[in-house]
Amino acid sequence: MPYGNLTPVSTAITQGIRITVKSRFLSDQSAGGKFAFAYTVRIENIGSVTAQLKSRHWIITDGNGKREEVKGDGVVGNQPVLKPGEKFEYTSGAVLLTPHGSMHGTYRMVTEEGRHFDAEIAPFPLTQPGKLN
Repeated sequence: MPYGNLTPVSTAITQGIRITVKSRFLSDQSAGGKFAFAYTVRIENIGSVTAQLKSRHWIITDGNGKREEVKGDGVVGNQPVLKPGEKFEYTSGAVLLTPHGSMHGTYRMVTEEGRHFDAEIAPFPLTQPGKLN
């Protein structure tokens, strides 16, 4: 498969929570020195304990190394509760001032016993096709 057709994907597993992210460039929403990207996140409970996503912490880095942190409650207005075997998926977006960058972060999770932990979101690229070799 040619490099240009590869989908940027990242996966991380923390305490039974698997987070997979796929990103894509949005050419129809990119103009005037702004580059729009969508990313789809799948959060799966592959463990044995029910856990709820309480908050998010994203670190977005553009091609110039400029970092932006985004923190907030839940994701897309939800604080999903995931029983073992369940998953939650959503799509969101980011806008950069460069044609490439990356994102990573954590979701603050709480188990049904009240134990808190940070589920890792592995780094994934935000790349306009043809801009990186």
